[in-house]
Amino acid sequence: MSDKGEEKKVAGAEVSGDAEESRLPIDEHIEEEVSASGKKVRARGVYLLPNLITTGALFSGFYAIVAGVNGNFEAAGIAIFVAMILDGLDGRVARLTDTQSAFGVQYDSLSDMVSFGLAPALVVFSWALGHLGKFGWAAAFLYVACAALRLARFNTQVGTVDKSVFIGLASPTAAAIVASMVWAGHDADVGVGLAVVAAAVTVAAGLLMVSNFRYSSFKGLDFKGRVPFVMMLAVILIFSLVTIDPPRVLLTLAVVYTCSGPALWLWRHLRPRREAGAGGKDRSGD
Repeated sequence: MSDKGEEKKVAGAEVSGDAEESRLPIDEHIEEEVSASGKKVRARGVYLLPNLITTGALFSGFYAIVAGVNGNFEAAGIAIFVAMILDGLDGRVARLTDTQSAFGVQYDSLSDMVSFGLAPALVVFSWALGHLGKFGWAAAFLYVACAALRLARFNTQVGTVDKSVFIGLASPTAAAIVASMVWAGHDADVGVGLAVVAAAVTVAAGLLMVSNFRYSSFKGLDFKGRVPFVMMLAVILIFSLVTIDPPRVLLTLAVVYTCSGPALWLWRHLRPRREAGAGGKDRSGD
């Protein structure tokens, strides 16, 4: 049989195979990945463990929305922090088990949009922003839009920027500010004054996500190596402080980290001016 005849048979088999797959109620996921030998191969299916953790983060974000709508703001705030923990685990588990994939990256991004974009905005709206009418709607939507822009920018720049820093406030940290604020004031009598403060915090968190302020990603920390003994004492101290009043301590930590970006930006821009001024004074003295 000629080569052309064999090629037609192979092509016909591929077409029939694709037609058979298209008749399935759920299409199978197929993506290209690099094998151990360095060759690109077509892999069928998805990795279970990291995507299972991502699903847990997605469920936590969804539960936070449901709890917030039902007025259970304490549970809603806790659920967002649970989503943060799971979001930090899925990527590390994927790297440790060598189960990274393009599907996992996109799934994680969509989960982040729900857990750290929609959930905090809807929870804070149900808690306080609803008292402000259309202004509350606008503040909540601004946060959601900024979270979407932040994630889109991160996905397009992930291979070109320094991994030791985040450009703009990371969406989990922005969600931590909003969630801990709601958690800390879940039993407060919300009035217009508190609603205005909540709106200002929500808008500020959203705008910082799309800013160009640089934040440390802490990805350079070596968890496998040895550290000074005092570091363990510091970790124990932080855990002890968190157990005293979790929502307020977590809110304080999130605010301090959030302010570090603008503070470093001011330091970098004011320091050259001070040095230039000091140099001018020295020359005039000479």
